[in-house]
Amino acid sequence: MAKYPEYDHSKSREWFDRALNVIPSGIYGHLGPSEGLFLPLEKWPLISSKAQGTYFWDMDGNKYIDMMCAYGPNVLGYNDPDVDAAALEQMKLGNCTTAPSYKMVECAELLVDTVASADWAYFMKNGTDATTFSVLLARAATGRKKLIFFKGYYHGNDQWAMKADYPGITPEDVANNIIVPWFDIAALDEAYAKAKGDIAAIIAQPYDHGNFYDNVLSTSEKWKEVRKWCDDHNVLLIFDDVRCGFRLDLAGSDHYYGIKADIICFCKALANGYNMSCACGGNHLKAAASSLSFTGSYWMSAVPFAACLATINKMKALDTPKLFREKGTALTDGLVKIAEKHGHKLVVSGEPALFYLRLADDDSLMLHQKWVAECVSRGLFIASHHNHFLNAALSDEDIATAWGIADEAFDAVDKTL
Repeated sequence: MAKYPEYDHSKSREWFDRALNVIPSGIYGHLGPSEGLFLPLEKWPLISSKAQGTYFWDMDGNKYIDMMCAYGPNVLGYNDPDVDAAALEQMKLGNCTTAPSYKMVECAELLVDTVASADWAYFMKNGTDATTFSVLLARAATGRKKLIFFKGYYHGNDQWAMKADYPGITPEDVANNIIVPWFDIAALDEAYAKAKGDIAAIIAQPYDHGNFYDNVLSTSEKWKEVRKWCDDHNVLLIFDDVRCGFRLDLAGSDHYYGIKADIICFCKALANGYNMSCACGGNHLKAAASSLSFTGSYWMSAVPFAACLATINKMKALDTPKLFREKGTALTDGLVKIAEKHGHKLVVSGEPALFYLRLADDDSLMLHQKWVAECVSRGLFIASHHNHFLNAALSDEDIATAWGIADEAFDAVDKTL
């Protein structure tokens, strides 16, 4: 008898059907099934009822070890008692007020003290807000309009960050975007010459952690070459640390690679699920940042600032980058061995804190997607196309359970071959 039998998702499906009546696609974006990535659909929970620590439960009461961590914001564990206590205390005092709370000042001071390249911090709500602010700032500071992206980029959902063939995007929206291969200095030179120097910034993630392919790590040497190129051409360097931020290095991923970005963007791990993001930068950009007309109705709400203060201080106390490196390595090493036992090759790429999985037996990725679905339907929530996230609540027992589920999922897959 299986130790990890398949879950029933009938109640979750009922709730999803209700969602379809009132919400486009039921669940929009990559969190929902409309992109065709949750296959077969009956294996997936779709709707949740509660969460705690490293787990969430669906509407049928099924429990999942969550290796997606809400696609990143859950860095300490759902409902972390220290973070929630700080947020609740602030909620009793005030949240959205006409004059911003002093917590905003404390939060900016802590970020300046923590992030190596930060002399100031500017707050907003989403990762896209932070990258859009950074692009506006780069253009305001340099008087230039074009942007350089590294191939496979993702920097949010505002028009400037999307592709020309996306619905609703016009060619004019992306006319100033230049795409070059990662760390190709010759391509940067060519792009600069073709644009006649009209380049405001390079915006890039710390390493190539795209979807549907093995992630490719960066090196300090490569980033130092790019930093020098930016300095030589008076081009700003924007680090999109929305996904990696605080997971590789509490001082910022640019610090992890031994450089200083001009602007660095944070979001997912900033406040353990409380909605905020920020961009930090150097003093040489402070006046230009002050010139921007860029704000939002809830951007100065105090509760997320209180949560951010508690989150950053707890990440420091736990040394979460070290913790995630150790736990991510242990988890993925075990998964690779289990795959080998079944005659499969599981490729792990990226950083241990944000690992990417690919079952290399089938170029179509359908076998991989089948194995992922079998894991999910037994209580290990992983993704078939996205990098994964660790949280500090993940225990050694959880890792052992994940191995057991992965083992039985391979059994299920092997029976279909």
